[in-house]
Formats: sequence, C-alpha cells, structure tokens
Amino acid sequence: MKKKKVMALLLATAMAATCLTACGGNNNDANTTDDVKTTDDTNVDDDANATDDTNATDDTNEEAASEEEEAITATIKVWSPSEDQSAENGNWLGAMCDAFNEAHPNWDLTFEYGTCGEDKAKELVGQDPTAAADVYMYANDQLTALLAANAVAKLGGETESYVKETNSQAIVDTVTVDGAIYGIPYTSNTWFMYYDKSAFTEDEVKSLDAMIAKDKISFPLNNSWYIASFYAANGCTLFGDGTDNEAGIDFSGDKAVAVTNYLVNMVNNANFVNDKEGSGMAGLRDGSIKAMFSGSWDYAAAKEALGDNCGVAVLPSITIDGTECQMKSFAGSKALGVNPNAEYPQVAVALAKFLASPEAQQKHYELRTVVPCHTEVLAQEDVQNDVLVATQTATVETTSILQPFVSNMDNYWSPAENFGNSLLNKEVTADNAADMTEKLNTSMNTSVVD
Repeated sequence: MKKKKVMALLLATAMAATCLTACGGNNNDANTTDDVKTTDDTNVDDDANATDDTNATDDTNEEAASEEEEAITATIKVWSPSEDQSAENGNWLGAMCDAFNEAHPNWDLTFEYGTCGEDKAKELVGQDPTAAADVYMYANDQLTALLAANAVAKLGGETESYVKETNSQAIVDTVTVDGAIYGIPYTSNTWFMYYDKSAFTEDEVKSLDAMIAKDKISFPLNNSWYIASFYAANGCTLFGDGTDNEAGIDFSGDKAVAVTNYLVNMVNNANFVNDKEGSGMAGLRDGSIKAMFSGSWDYAAAKEALGDNCGVAVLPSITIDGTECQMKSFAGSKALGVNPNAEYPQVAVALAKFLASPEAQQKHYELRTVVPCHTEVLAQEDVQNDVLVATQTATVETTSILQPFVSNMDNYWSPAENFGNSLLNKEVTADNAADMTEKLNTSMNTSVVD
C-alpha cells in the first residue's frame, strides 16, 4: 500500500511588518498575511524542456492513467503561506497533497511542508534555490527577481498550453516574460471598492466625485499600491504596457499635473479620510466611513461590519478637467512555481498543476476566500452569482492595468509613497503641483534615465 507520510518542516516566515506593497515589502494591502503578494513560479516543461539547465522527463500529466506513470519514490518539498496549512482554515495544502497522492498510486511520495508567504518567495526561495522547495507559491510581482536567481522554471508543452487555455489573457500576462510562461496562476490579485449600500445608490458608486460629495470616503493615499490608480486614469503609464523596462514611468506633463491637482482638492475635501492601519475598516464598523478600497482579504470583515448593506464594486470613475476618467488599480496574480533544481521535475510540475486545478481553486475559495481565476470555475453559475468573485474578476478585466514586474519597478514604490505623504501633509498644493509632479516623475525614473 502506498505510503502517505507527511513531514512538517517549519521555515522562518518573514512577514512584512510595514504597510505591504505589491513589490519588495513596500505598501501593499494585498499582503496582509503570509498570503501576501510574492512571486515565483518554477516549473518544468511537460515536454522535457524545463530551463536550459534543467532536464525533465517525458510529458507528464497528473490526469494520465496511473499505469502510464513510472514508479517513483520521492520526498517533495512544498512551501505555502501558513494560512493554507492551518487546521483552522481546513489545512488546504495538506488536503490537496493527500488528494494528489490518491491520484498517483504509482508514486510513493512523502511531503515536506514549509511556510513561505507568497511575498517572501524571492527571498526564501531566491537565496538558495538548490535547497528550496520543489513547488511553492508566489506573487507575480517577484517574477523578475526569481528569474534572476534561477529559482523558477519555464513552462512548456502541455502545461504552457494549459495555462493559456484556462486563464484570461490578463492573467496569462502576469506570468509571462519575453513570451514564456513561468507559473500556473491560482488567483488574481487586485483591489476594488467596499461601500455601504444604505449610503449610496448603484449609480452613485460609479463616480468617486458623486460619492465624496455625499459622504465620507476612505482611501489609502500614501500607499503606493493604490495611488497610481489616479494617474493611470488620466493616461499616465508605467513601463509602457507594464512590460517594457526601458520605457520607464511617464507621470509627466499636463496629464499628470491635472491628476495631482485633483488629489490636492480631494485631500482638502472634508469627506476624504486617509485609510491607514485599518482605519477604513474601523470606520465601516462604526459608521463614520461609507466606502473604502481594499481586496478580497477584507471581504469577511466588510460583511461583518455592514451585513446586508455590504456593497462590492469595481473602481469608480473620477472627473479630471471636465472629462470622466476610469480609475485603474494594479492587477497581478499569485501562482504555483516549480523549482528548476527539483530532483523530480515531472512530479513537481504535476503537483503544481494539481494545486492550481479547478477543484483545488474551488476548495481554496471555500476555505479561505481565495478568488479563483480558472475559466472553468468562473463559468459555474454559482460562482458567477458570487459578488466577490464577480467584482474581482471584472476589476482585473475592466478597471485595472498590469502591475509591472520589470526590474526598474523597484524605483516606483518609495517615491510614490512619499508623494502620498506630501499630499496628506499639504506640502503639495495647487501652486506647486507642476513642480512637485515633475520631481516625482524624475525620482521614479532615476535608474532608467540616461
């Protein structure tokens, strides 16, 4: 009979203590636990072409009949956020690995489980890929760093096709570098709006100006993962389409100054409240705030605070110089990665694909509200009627831009955060908006300007 040994391996889980950002430990509310944004995706081509220095076996598919699989006895290291391994959350990872074992009776596998938040993959996996997990979870904003560390394998063959066929193009783009796929996405990663339905109509929540004219709105202006949404609304760009490292950041000219002036006016509006250290959610609870901006990780808290009046919506528009402009959040994904140093790459690829399968994504959502991205799951009627899933999916597809994960994106986070603080401190005014905006643009492009 097949062994089902499971060894617990505790890794130091370095979690950001500061406001989390989409990249490198800066401000990013998407990372409020280990399940924060990280990156990495290691995998091996199913056709036996993993990376240049990784040799895989012949095409392996976890759905293949067991008699077609060679007998393998192996220990597989799997790392995930601690929340995915806790009994309180149903031990999603352990349950899925047990199910994977059942599906592969010819493979005698022992699992070593380690703790690694998705936002820490580039640190914990990247520091020594040869000793790291065979399969791990990462936020796509760390993909460039993982590639530089040779810590994530390229996907090819059937698995590459699978990723492209079972995800929207927006999600596929989050794990694509130079046309190659480096991960199997299991959830989208973005933010949207929670609001009190007793305070605003469905029509009013389409316009931030209409909302703030009526009641108190909370927004994390000095969080660099959020502030870019205003500039992106008026045509400012980050690395072209998000993938051109040499294009740099374009927060220049009249289009950017107009946004800065909009933000100066917003800060001076009595109905604006900066969201910091959970103040927005606290305001929803006590009724002092009627709308805030966050992601799926805050859904349970928002429902608890507002009950039947909990509204969830895509980002509203803003009016700049008389023109209605759509706010656009950063959007990315979290994915399963395979280590190119894995001793049994065919097993690692099969496990990564299994952990991102429709069944696994459905269970992930049931246990931890991790919103699925697999098109088969999203097509289910009950999922389509789920307001959280529908809103997050619509946000990614209609009111977002690809969060850049090029190397020079590292130069964005601190200047953007500092500029938000300057706005809040009234150091940026209508009189100096043009000068301050140009200084912001220069600081964000310091390393990409000749």
